[in-house]
Order: sequence, then structure tokens, then C-alpha cells
Amino acid sequence: MLGLGKPPRPRVVAFDVIGTLFPITPLQPAVERLGLPAAAVRGWFAAGLRDSFALAATGGFKPLLAVLEQALEAVLAEHGVEDASAQDKAALLKGLEHLPPRPDSAAAFGALAGAGIGVMVLTNGSDPSTRKLLGGAGLEGLVDHVVSVEAVELSKPRREAYAHAAQVAGVGLDSMALVAAHSWDIQGANAAGMTTAYLNVERPFSKVMRKPDLEGGSLSELAEALAALKT
Repeated sequence: MLGLGKPPRPRVVAFDVIGTLFPITPLQPAVERLGLPAAAVRGWFAAGLRDSFALAATGGFKPLLAVLEQALEAVLAEHGVEDASAQDKAALLKGLEHLPPRPDSAAAFGALAGAGIGVMVLTNGSDPSTRKLLGGAGLEGLVDHVVSVEAVELSKPRREAYAHAAQVAGVGLDSMALVAAHSWDIQGANAAGMTTAYLNVERPFSKVMRKPDLEGGSLSELAEALAALKT
């Protein structure tokens, strides 16, 4: 665990969903069935996030699933794949609702709840698809709030998304923490005034972004470190 600052103990911890609680690598077989290399799953998801960010930066919004659907068409074209079936495309997108969670997700939620800290998920995805993910993983009952950016029609890392989450939780932004495996999400939460905890399981933190307050290699490790902070 790397402690990069001395933030106060949060009253509520929000977890990013896709990529943080639920890795996207299980979608690699579905990507390969489309005629793409397995590694293209990351490029596809990154392209969708890029387009969501562009919309948010200009005050626009489209549901993440719709953005990812169009990003998939772009990635297929870039790879010269012209014969991908509609059925296989739909199966890939549907797979986003059935990803397995990181194995210590429940333990991380439990560590926070045991310390009297609220647990929330904050997602760029939709409320229904996120609840399907959580329910399928047996995690929904461990979460106090499911918050989607669709409520404000502005994707993270816009400040409005984090502010809405704080409003739902009934706390100030300075009383909340975000756990995420994305440097851009840490940047957004940090800029909004939240405590930040970076999950460094897939890639190092980007040095061009604002440093996280905490950094660790597992959800449980980060949860325990957040619970150990002083009020």
C-alpha cells in the first residue's frame, strides 16, 4: 500500500464498476469471435470511453452502451473486419452485464461496512445493467447506493457526476472517496474534492494525472487502508 497523502477517513466510499469491480478481460473470447485479436477488447472499451468523454466535455451525453456499440463499429473497420455478425456483436455488448467480479469485491465492501463506512457504486453505465452485474455477482445487497451518470447526463470525469453521487449519499464531496482502476477517474474525483484510491492491478498510474491519495494492488487492501484513516 502506498499512501500518498493524509486524507480524512471517508464517510462513504464509491467504487467504479467496469474495469474496477468487474474486469473486462473475460470478454476476450467474444471479441475473438468477431474476428478481432483478444487484446482489442481494451482498445474497444477505451475508444468508447474516449467518445463518452468528448460528449461530456462539450455538454452532451449518450448512454454508454450506445457509445460502445458505435465504437465497436469503428474498431472493426480499423481492423478490416467486414463480416462480423450482428449476433456476435450483440453477444459482446450483452456480455457487459455478465462479467465476473474481482474475487475480493465482497470482502472489500464488508471491510468498509464493518468500519461504519457507506458503500456505493458510481458508474458511467446504466442503472439496470449495473444492477444486473451486481446481482449476478451476489454483491447488490452489500451496496447502499447504485449511482449512474445517466441521472445527470454527463459522464465521469465531469464534476457533476461525482457531485450527484455525494448528493445521493447525503455527504459532502470531501467526505467521500473513490476507488478506481482508471487514472482518468482518479483525476476527476480528485479535482472534485474527493479522497482517491487507485487500484493498480492492470496498469501503472499515469504521471500526468493528479496523484491518488492511496494506491494498492487489491480492492481489499484499499478498503482496509481507507477504513484505517483517521477522522
